Amino acid sequence: MFRRTKSETSSQTESTAPQPKPGGKGRPTPSRREAEAARKAALKKPRNRKEASAYRREKVRIERAKMQEAMKTGDDRYLPAADKGAIRRFARDYVDARWSVMEFALPVLLVISLLGVVFSQAFLWLPGAVNILFLVMIVAIAGDWFILTGGLKRAIKAKFPDDPAKGIGFYAVRRTMQMRRWRLPKPMVARGEKPA
Repeated sequence: MFRRTKSETSSQTESTAPQPKPGGKGRPTPSRREAEAARKAALKKPRNRKEASAYRREKVRIERAKMQEAMKTGDDRYLPAADKGAIRRFARDYVDARWSVMEFALPVLLVISLLGVVFSQAFLWLPGAVNILFLVMIVAIAGDWFILTGGLKRAIKAKFPDDPAKGIGFYAVRRTMQMRRWRLPKPMVARGEKPA
């Protein structure tokens, strides 16, 4: 009679052990006791005010983290209510795809006003030139506003004919007034790219 060695028996048990199915979950199904314990733990109410406030703080922290991540990725599920929806997404893409006077208006106006204040005594003609530049910038901003809102409303009417687009013009203008790198949610299209 031959005796089996330890290595032979271990290799035999390994080959007969059930292999996980391809595409399976890769872990055993939890028992009923484990599943019910997990469900009860999720439903467990806080026992006192301290636990309740800790639970609330944790919930708010998780929601805030999800919202911050959505601001970077554009995930519609966790965006604030003001930024949710296909129309708002389209408006953001429309704004982010174009160059705009309004985007650069604040820095330009700040530089013009600083030049007027600093060099007004040295150059007597400078205050008049600053006033003219201010007027030119205001006219350029008004024209850009008109072109942006008109084009966006036409594009939305063509893409979403049945959906109301109330307040979308102001939403787009508010986004345009921010520098591109500071916009939230983050831009998802490159300049010159046609919004989807």
